[in-house]
Amino acid sequence: VGVSVVNALSEKLTVEVKQNGQVFVQNYEKGKPVDTLTVTGTTNRTGTTVYFKPDKDIFDETEYDFEVLEHRMRELAFLNKGISIKLISEKENPKRKEIYCYTGGLHSFVEYMNRNKDPLYDKITYFEKEKDDYSVEIAFQYTTGYSENIYSYANNINTPEGGTHLNGFKSALTRTINTYGRKNGFLKGNDKNLTGEDVREGMTAIVSVKLLDPQFEGQTKTKL
Repeated sequence: VGVSVVNALSEKLTVEVKQNGQVFVQNYEKGKPVDTLTVTGTTNRTGTTVYFKPDKDIFDETEYDFEVLEHRMRELAFLNKGISIKLISEKENPKRKEIYCYTGGLHSFVEYMNRNKDPLYDKITYFEKEKDDYSVEIAFQYTTGYSENIYSYANNINTPEGGTHLNGFKSALTRTINTYGRKNGFLKGNDKNLTGEDVREGMTAIVSVKLLDPQFEGQTKTKL
């Protein structure tokens, strides 16, 4: 619902789409179109630009926090490897400009999250799979710390209360490590299996799924 909500809360909004060699533009005011989709030129580039002006009848103040936007833009660049995102503040003199692009995707995300930590090993474990109408990416690395730091996303939206994508990762990880432990003699006979908390201690992990039709409960829970 992202752009729909932005449009509904905007005094004015313009969408510019570069696709198939043409530039398409449409304008909206207070959530309603004021003209039809129009071809305004040609281009050899692709991409979408959205210009919006918050509606002063809805918002008392519209002050933007660069650090909040920076956090989100960096997060999106990690979650969509190879994409380049520019964040420019024209309020400052000179203009403040940041560019975010990470070809390593979630691999780079874990590196960034562990930049001030002490990893147990250099290699970051990474999995990626596409099937039918969904894709899954997972990256994780263990550190010398004791707390687990697992971040999950569905269609680039953070799901802090989890969902079946996160539950599936945790269950598979615990099951796999216990199976390996017994097969290779680390767990024997009547030894108890390691718990989920055991195997996730010191872990930094990113779990990202992309689906055609995700179902969200409320604003945070994800039901897949």
